[in-house]
Amino acid sequence: MRDAGLCHAIDAAGSLAQLARRIPVVPSSPSNWKKARAQRVVADEAASGMSRRQPCPEVHIEAVVKDTAIDPVDAARAWEYELLAALLSSPPGTALLGEIAALRGDGTPLGRAHAALAEAASKAATGAVEREYFDLFVGLGRGELLPYASYYLTGFLNERPLSRLREDLAALGIERAESIFEPEDHAATLCEVMAGLASARFSASPELQRSFFEKHVAPWMGRMFADLERAASARFYRAVGSLGRVFVEIEAEAFTFAN
Repeated sequence: MRDAGLCHAIDAAGSLAQLARRIPVVPSSPSNWKKARAQRVVADEAASGMSRRQPCPEVHIEAVVKDTAIDPVDAARAWEYELLAALLSSPPGTALLGEIAALRGDGTPLGRAHAALAEAASKAATGAVEREYFDLFVGLGRGELLPYASYYLTGFLNERPLSRLREDLAALGIERAESIFEPEDHAATLCEVMAGLASARFSASPELQRSFFEKHVAPWMGRMFADLERAASARFYRAVGSLGRVFVEIEAEAFTFAN
């Protein structure tokens, strides 16, 4: 693949419509996961054999395909979700910012979003990004944004969307680690779960993967990323918001074509 993330796959497929017909694709062999833990970090390095701080699409996609024989399109999707999960779960350190700065883009919407994120990373200082993350998502009392499904769908935390999500995670055999107290409907956790579904770390049919996205991601996460683009505290994270919004739009369109 010639470029970062899904723009590689779109270019290889010839068009978004052609790529969308192949999504979602999961391997025919069953997953070895009996029980997985969802938390506000990217999936366990011991399970994947890859660093969760390694946003290098060529290395990441090749490793996923080698390990699980999944379609390269799904490997690219998993990489995008894992990158977003990493950036939403905690502020990036110096090494991750350097790796993001090396991303390349093309003329597609996703390619332009990658290029903008790379430029933002190249100009960002680690300490400044840490303060930005605090202002956006933590704050004194609360951050500027509350990236939870319950809040975006009901205006309150820990509401019915969270209980519905917990039911569906339990059906998938995914449970929260005991040391994690963050509600499962945080955007980072949902991106991590989608990465696990795309890479087949969590066993699920294409129909179930589409259903999970349409039920727990599509109704609100695009709006959250759009709010992140416009947030007063956002500088580096404005580019993260743009990438997330564009990627969620592509996923929604792709799942529509897959119906």
